[in-house]
Amino acid sequence: MKLSEIYNSSETKISFEIFPPKSENYEEKLKELEQELIRLKQVNPALISITYGACGSNRNSTIEIAKMIKEKIGIIPMQHLTCICSSLQFIQDYIKEIEDMGLENVLALKGDEPKDNLVCYKDFLYANELVKYIKKHSSLEVAVAGYPEKHPSAPSLDEDIKRLKAKVDTGAVCIFNQMCFDNTNFLKYRDKCTASGITKPQIAGIFPITNYKQIKRITTMCEAQMPKKLVENLEKYKDNQEDIIKYGIDFASEQCAELIQEGVAGLHFYTLNKASATLKILENIH
Repeated sequence: MKLSEIYNSSETKISFEIFPPKSENYEEKLKELEQELIRLKQVNPALISITYGACGSNRNSTIEIAKMIKEKIGIIPMQHLTCICSSLQFIQDYIKEIEDMGLENVLALKGDEPKDNLVCYKDFLYANELVKYIKKHSSLEVAVAGYPEKHPSAPSLDEDIKRLKAKVDTGAVCIFNQMCFDNTNFLKYRDKCTASGITKPQIAGIFPITNYKQIKRITTMCEAQMPKKLVENLEKYKDNQEDIIKYGIDFASEQCAELIQEGVAGLHFYTLNKASATLKILENIH
């Protein structure tokens, strides 16, 4: 099923993001991931997106996981495809591989430049160039990334929304957004997008907080803002893992309930390959 078919109603759709296990103990971790995916299937997600490394550095494991999700789990997989430093030939081959698997959707991203000494091609410099190429040379439907509190490299939110519109205007059919813990920020961003002429479905990114140090590191890296009350409570519970998990689930449950009330097209959970917290949140809101 294509993205335009998935997000064609007023019902808020549920989706998940996972990542390929690291190479150490890969087979064991892959089996663990499969079991987590079986648990996630019980809530009938619209799709599961699969990240990959710089320049497709774990391309083979990403393809393997997509096949598992499609054939063994029975859920629609959506590959991530980053273009920075990737050659035209690599992009052509990867798109063909995705289509040969019978997949219909891809999340097109600029991506981060690799930190090691990989050769960096200049065939694609921005995500809108990748979107345009995919639309011209394949039958895939394309999702893109949005940043409710702006991308760290953007000079302003308004400028970032201009960049988003360029991606939408070249053929993107929906927008999967970076994690955002402040619904006020997300809804203001959605309104700004609408005012700029972006009317494609907006999917909100939800990150279930289960670890104090982890969330501090991740929010610093992606520059996600945290409401004052959230920061205060995380500080209060930081020395008790059970309290952090319970509070994180309660916070996300309230956040999701409000977003559903506001009519968001979808909730996209950054699961970190674990099902429990996400399933509890969904149990709370349904």
